[in-house]
Amino acid sequence: MLKRIRIGVLFCAFFGIVGFCGAVFAGSSFDIFAFEGPKTKDLYYITMPDTDSQLLALLAGKLDVLSDIYRPKDVERLAQLESVKVSVAQSFHGFYVTFNTRKFPWDQTVLRQAASQVVERERWTQDLFSHYSEPVSSFLPPLSPYYESVETFPAGVEAARKRLADAGWTWNREGWLVAPDGREAPVTKILCPPSTVAATSAEIALRMAKALISIGVRAEADLMDFQSLLERVHNQDFDACTNAWSMSRDPDNLFSFYHSSNDVKYGYNLSGIADPQLDAALYDLRYAPDEARAREAISRALKLLSELMPAIPIYSRYSISAARADWDGLFVTNRVTIDNLFTLISMSPKQGGQRPIYWNIPEEIRVLNPLTSSTAYDWTVLSTIYDTLISVNPENFEDMPWLAESWGIHTEGEKTVLTFTLRPGLKWQDGRPLTAEDAAYTLQFIKAREIPRFYERVKDIESITVEKQTLRVVMANTSFWHLRNIGGMPILPKHILENVPDWQAWQPTNRSHAALDGATLTELVGTGPFIFRKSRTGEYVHMSKNEYYFLSGGRSARNNTEDAQ
Repeated sequence: MLKRIRIGVLFCAFFGIVGFCGAVFAGSSFDIFAFEGPKTKDLYYITMPDTDSQLLALLAGKLDVLSDIYRPKDVERLAQLESVKVSVAQSFHGFYVTFNTRKFPWDQTVLRQAASQVVERERWTQDLFSHYSEPVSSFLPPLSPYYESVETFPAGVEAARKRLADAGWTWNREGWLVAPDGREAPVTKILCPPSTVAATSAEIALRMAKALISIGVRAEADLMDFQSLLERVHNQDFDACTNAWSMSRDPDNLFSFYHSSNDVKYGYNLSGIADPQLDAALYDLRYAPDEARAREAISRALKLLSELMPAIPIYSRYSISAARADWDGLFVTNRVTIDNLFTLISMSPKQGGQRPIYWNIPEEIRVLNPLTSSTAYDWTVLSTIYDTLISVNPENFEDMPWLAESWGIHTEGEKTVLTFTLRPGLKWQDGRPLTAEDAAYTLQFIKAREIPRFYERVKDIESITVEKQTLRVVMANTSFWHLRNIGGMPILPKHILENVPDWQAWQPTNRSHAALDGATLTELVGTGPFIFRKSRTGEYVHMSKNEYYFLSGGRSARNNTEDAQ
């Protein structure tokens, strides 16, 4: 790890790249009111899957910001250009090959263990990413403050075949695996996006298939449209798949990924793993009352996951993004790259008047439903529309005020009590005031309907009360994570939600809604810096500036808040 970080630092210093991996911050004086914006009237998220086309568009000025750069040659080329700014940082990314443990043969733990033994993660990562990704065997990324290395099974085809033979598996005349009960292992299809959309994912699927063949599993990569892949996985109709998670600073998301209670349609337990010991460890993690017990639980959970292998961790990719240098306001720290919210708020052309921002998305956006959308691409758009009560400081990853100007947490017996006091003067994008009632209704709506994407965060809510602009949430138990789980929920307007007849079928971009100033919007209404205007499948999503955004006045907005108090 040390060698890898040093290489990254030297590379960034040599090429003038902003940011590097492995930085540690002890504190921060970050001030959100130093930002005033958005400064641009229009934002276009451009759908452009092809990597070469993205680069040409960036160089030609047809794209202003490009995220998810992964080919080393592209990073090195862009870093030498004066017309482009490049930034690199470690990320919470994790890439996996996940098995469907609900059905034969991947319900067999020993087979999953053997599969992990023939994964050449160091070689694959180096071949595909050079020193811009890190091979990992743990189920948490190295950036996580709870990361622990785990013991892996002896690597190699010979060791994997011996493991299977010792467990009673045999091979038929053609060399294919036969289980101890006589069942032949069927063909395993590894679902993955096409190479035009995710070239590295497709390549790893191909390499994984070859690795499985080496131990007698007939396997092939099954390349398909990303949305079709999601539907197959959500419907549990798959053998194996490639998948990546953009995880958070907190490890309790492992509860969502691997606890048996989350093995539901549209739930996050894609593998369907169900193990009593793992469930117990994840439960103890989810409801740890303090950090010490959380760390003990995460150690147990990581050890069990490394034995059960519902998925095989492959690598954690660094975040690499680029922006054209003819823009002012590009914000970056040693923990976040250029493609962040504060850049979006602050961007303004260095020369000339107003012009739109063109920001790339590598996969088309189809249905923008904040209650069901689960891909990073959907939330690239949705995160500019919806805000949360508290946010994450981009310099030190600590909590910081957002819609809520202050919060509190204390225990009453076995219960956790959270309070959030909202900033005065907040407005929805349609001009209506945002109140604590909106936040309360959002939480109640999601809990009552058990909406899978957010249910784990809200299911332990016992009661919610509102007094003026203060929200009081009583949780039925204690957990080290309750504050961030509730505070990190996107808040939706009550006057929209209460008219949604079917949250699963809701297509807010297809339903019109009138703003107080008479403008026609859609029902995709939040408090974020940009308002949804129009989308064209496979081409773009058009957004416009939200004049009611609470940072639109910059420091003056803070002064107004202080005056209101």
